[in-house]
Order: sequence, then C-alpha cells, then structure tokens
Amino acid sequence: MAQRRVTEFFVRRRPGPAARRAKSACRTPSSAAGPALTPGSSRKRARPPAAPGSSRPGPPARRRLRLQDGDRAEQDCCPTSPPAPISPGKKVKRTAPSEGQRPCLAAPKDKALSKDTISELQSCLQRARVLGAQAQALRASAQKDTKETSTSEAEGSAEQPCGEKAPAYQRFHALAQPGPPGLVLPYKYQVLAEMFRSMDTVVGMLHNRSETVTFAKVKQAVQDMMRRRFEERNVGQIKTVYPESYRFRQERNIPTFKDGVKRSDYQLTIEPVLDSEAGSAPQLTASRLLQRRQLFSRNLVERVKEHHRAFLASLSPPLAVPEDQLTRWHPRFNVDGVPDIEPAELPQPPNTERLTTAQEVLARARSLMSPRMEKALSGMALRSAEPSSPGPPSPVLPATPPATPPSALKGVSQALLERIRAKEAQKQLAQMTRSPEQELRLQRLERLPELARVLRGVFVSERKPALTMDVACARMVGSCRAALSPGEMEQHVLLLAELLPDWLSLHRIRTDTYIKLDKATDLTSIAARLAHQARAEGL
Repeated sequence: MAQRRVTEFFVRRRPGPAARRAKSACRTPSSAAGPALTPGSSRKRARPPAAPGSSRPGPPARRRLRLQDGDRAEQDCCPTSPPAPISPGKKVKRTAPSEGQRPCLAAPKDKALSKDTISELQSCLQRARVLGAQAQALRASAQKDTKETSTSEAEGSAEQPCGEKAPAYQRFHALAQPGPPGLVLPYKYQVLAEMFRSMDTVVGMLHNRSETVTFAKVKQAVQDMMRRRFEERNVGQIKTVYPESYRFRQERNIPTFKDGVKRSDYQLTIEPVLDSEAGSAPQLTASRLLQRRQLFSRNLVERVKEHHRAFLASLSPPLAVPEDQLTRWHPRFNVDGVPDIEPAELPQPPNTERLTTAQEVLARARSLMSPRMEKALSGMALRSAEPSSPGPPSPVLPATPPATPPSALKGVSQALLERIRAKEAQKQLAQMTRSPEQELRLQRLERLPELARVLRGVFVSERKPALTMDVACARMVGSCRAALSPGEMEQHVLLLAELLPDWLSLHRIRTDTYIKLDKATDLTSIAARLAHQARAEGL
C-alpha cells in the first residue's frame, strides 16, 4: 500500500504535456503503437507476433532503425546467412559496430549475389591463380640455382682442397722481412725448411745411438719441437726438395713398445744418407747437419727461381736475368703466391691379400655371412661384370684470346709504348741485379740533399770556417729527420766530400779530421747535382 502511494506521487510530479509530446516523438512506432500504460502497470513492451509463414521466431521488441531508401544498398554487403535462433527467455546482446562502419542488417537468406560481385570474385580468383603459378616458377628456379651453386662449390673444393684464403701474415710474409730486400723464401717454404731442420736433428740423435728411426718417433718429436702438425705429406715434400737426404723403407718386426702398433705391422723407417768413412760408422755431426740444412735452403731458393724465371718470361717485354747476378725478386713477383711443393711418393706397406672385387669377397667370406648378404654380393658381382657404358667426351676448352691493350692507351703510338716498356724493363733488371753495397749507397744518395742543407745550416750557426768531424756529425744527428747514428752520419759526410769536392773538403790534421765548406755556393745547384747523381746510379 505504501509502495503504491510513492508511485502515484512520482507520477503526479512528471513534466508537463510539452515534454511528454517531445518524448513521445522520439519513440519508435512500435512503442507508440503499444498498449497504454496504467500508473501501476509494468513499462516492458510486449513482443510483436512472428510472421505466419516464417519458421523463425519474431524479432525482439527493441527499437529498430528506420532505414531510408538510400541505405538499402548497404544491405548487400551484409552476410546472407540467417542469424542463429534466439531462445524466447534469453536476452540478446547487440554487437556494437566498429568505428567507421555503419550498422547493417542481415540480408534475407534467399537473396542472390549481384552480377558485379560475382564478376569481382571471378577476377580475384583468376588473379590468385596467376600469382600462384608465378610463385611456383620462382620457387623452382630458386631450388635449381641452389643445386647448381652447391654442385659448383663441391667441384671447386674437390679441385682445390686447400682453397681457403691464407691469412695476411702468410700472404705478405716476404714484404714484412727486416733488412734490405733479397731472395726471401715464401712463408710455406720457410716452414718446410724449419721442419727439415727439426727432422734432421731428431733423426741424427736416433741414428747416432744406432736406433731404428721410424716415422712415428720422428713425428712426435718434430710436433713437440715446432708446435705444428707433421705428417707423411711433409716428409714427401722434403724428399722432393732434397731426394738424397734420406732412404725410406717399409719394415716390420721392429720393437715399438706401444699397444696400438703390433710388432708384425709394417712401419716407415728413415735412414740418413751419409758418406761412409773408412774404419768408422758415419755419424750425423753438427757440421754435417749445418751442411745439409744449407743445401736444403739452396734447393728451395732454386725452386723459387724457376717460378721467377717463368714470371719474367711472361712479361712484356720479357726479361732475362743471369742466375748468378740475381739479388732480389721482381717487384711485381708474388713470392708468397708460389705454388706448394708436390710431395714425392713414399714406400707403402705391401698388401699381399687385397680383395678388389665382390667375387673375391664372396669366395673368401661365404661361410661367414647371412643369406641376405650373400645374395646382395652376388648381385653386385653380376653388375660389376657387365661392361660399363662409355663416358661422355670431355669438353674442349676454348683457346685463350690474345691480350688486348687497355682502352686508356688507345691513340698512343706503339713506338712510344715500346720505348716506355723497354726503359721500365731496364730499370727493373738493374734493380734485380743490384748488390747490397749498391743498395746501401743508393739509400745514402737519397738522403744527401737533405743532409747538405742541414750541414750548411750547422756551419752558418757555428760561424766558423771549419769544424771537426765529431762536432759536425753530432750537430747533424740532432737536426736530421732520419734516425742515424754518428757513425752512419760520418759515412754520409764522406760520401758528400767524394761527390762534391769543390763544395766540401776534408783536412786531416794530426788525429782529427776537419771539414771546410764553401758557404757562397748556391744550395739549389748542390741539391740538383746530388739528385742527378742518384738517378744516374739508380739506373
């Protein structure tokens, strides 16, 4: 009773008729067409009945959007599948449309797609098929390129087992040698020479003790001395360079005192070749070791000279340098790029019972194998007995085209090019046949123009007509850019007095040597004369 009075109170306090008319105008027709509400009745509207011919339940009693004629075209984009059935007593949540989209109602089930939509779908399907075919073609070509690349890499690794690029300290070893340049050996040749020295030392110790020298003993000792791998290939290289150094044999019944090697196994034995002396067994003394080491180094140098001779013959114009006058390699000759030494063949252990065919294996081990293995070997023997098909003929490599002059030299006369090349070849020939004394003299000649300027400055600052050799050299050492000792500076001053006696003179008085210089002479002419002398002796 109290609740009814409160409700009647709020009903009387509602807004006037104008507000009610504005509120009723905002309502949907379904709400307007519904039954009138009594003051005490519920505000929930009743659902309209479903269509008589439809199997679906009627739509819920909610507010509906009144679609205009222009918005009906948007219904075609909505899915045509019917909505899921809704239970009568269950509330349905309306999905909020995403931003930028307008709400659209489900199209009826029996509505067909328009002709434009079908044509668009067909064009999309055709385009997808074309793209799929292109993707398959690209995938097939990529697989083919991968196979070809792997095949070429395998062939390259088979042809060049040591194709890995050597580190820089090996490739440029000849350029990093201290002292004046000379007949420097490649890095791998120097390593081989060190291996021969270590091997000769070990073999000499074992031979002097009258002990049988085996490769296993030498290998372990050399590896401990050099901290580097020592294998039979290196022994074969030593035999190639110095064939008369050792005598190699395969022997057995040699005590090894090792569990892994049997006494009946064959082992590679090494015996040094020495000149027999009357009345005593030959020994590998220190002098003989030194002689053998020097002979091995000379043989290595001769091998490098052969490659250097071939390089000089390939130049344009070709050069010919006498072997006894060669003191250094050609500037463009890659010393560390010399090919490796091919190892000589070493004696191999004899193998009296070598099974080479499947028939021999089958005859030898018929009683030791299962029937399946025997059948497989029989089939292998039959297939190997058939003549093999002839292989394809080897391809003929095309001839190398003759070298053509570079495009930058087009238009230059051939006679001028020949003169330039001949002059360059003459200069390189003189450089390769230059002795170390001549090289040292050229280095001093290159420093003389600067030293002449420094020496004149010393005389001007001292204000004396003559100076002792010690005082002048000490002042010049402190003022020269090159790091020279007083003894080396004295050699330069003596060379200056030899080349320019009219400008610089030496006077020996008792135990001292005095230097007298003509300050009035132009220093530019002095520098020009020294440069001309350096160019003349450089050629």
